[in-house]
Order: sequence, then structure tokens, then C-alpha cells
Amino acid sequence: MTSAITFAALLAATFGAGATGAAFPPGAWYRTLRKPAWTPPDWLFPIAWTALYLAMTVAAWRVAVSGSPWAIPGLALWAWQIVMNALWSPIFFGLRRLGAALVALSGLWVAVVATSLVFWRADPVAAALMVPYVIWVSYAGALNLALWRMNPEPTRLVPARV
Repeated sequence: MTSAITFAALLAATFGAGATGAAFPPGAWYRTLRKPAWTPPDWLFPIAWTALYLAMTVAAWRVAVSGSPWAIPGLALWAWQIVMNALWSPIFFGLRRLGAALVALSGLWVAVVATSLVFWRADPVAAALMVPYVIWVSYAGALNLALWRMNPEPTRLVPARV
């Protein structure tokens, strides 16, 4: 029973973070951005993220029940990547700050890679479940960078004081 409760709690945390994507949908603004030819179609994002969220939940659950001494640091890193994951959509779609979103995504990438490496020590299958996430976040980082370069943010001018 404890194993099922652990899984449910991890799943709730994962989809709670993913809910920021629903709270801050792309909308018309995103459709007006200039995009590279290799931008995936909009319909792919919810499918990809659902699969990734399920895989990262199973990975965390495997580590949580592994009994490994690496479980606590691995789950702490996992929690960090979930927080970083939750931050990106509000920054990118909510604030429409592509540069700041790239900084957040860079932090997410570091957190996901660190999590995967520690998961490897606890349970290699859990680490393997994180590999698609590492690939997707790497791709998302390249896309975020391309969007930022193709759509420079206006400089915020501060009025001079006389």
C-alpha cells in the first residue's frame, strides 16, 4: 500500500507541475512568433509531455522504493527538476519573456541531467526512463534559443529623470 501511495504522490507532483502548461497555454501570441522550420506541431506537445511525465513518475517511484542510499539525493534532485519544470510555462507563455525562459530551461536541463545521473546509481532502469526527458529538454532548449533569437524582446526603456 505504501508503494501505491508513493506513486500517487509522485504522480500528483508531476501533473501538478504540468498543470502550469494548462494554466499558461500558448495562445495567439505564440502562433504569431517566427519559428524555425523544425518546430514541432502544436498537437505534439501535450502527447510528448504526458508520456514524459508518466516516465519521470515511474522513474522517481522506482528510486523511491529501491532502498538505495542514492534514493534521497535522487528524489531531492527530482523535486528540483519538477519545480524548474513548473516555472517555464509561466515565464515563457505568461510573461512572454523568451530570454528569461531560456535561463529557467537551462536550470531545468541541469536538474534533469543531475537527477538522471543520481538515478543511475540508485536504479539504472529509472535512469533509462529519464533519457527521453533529457533529450526533449535539450531539444526544447534549442527551440527556446531559436525563438528568442528570431523574436527579440523589446528593450524596456526607463524614462530619464530631469
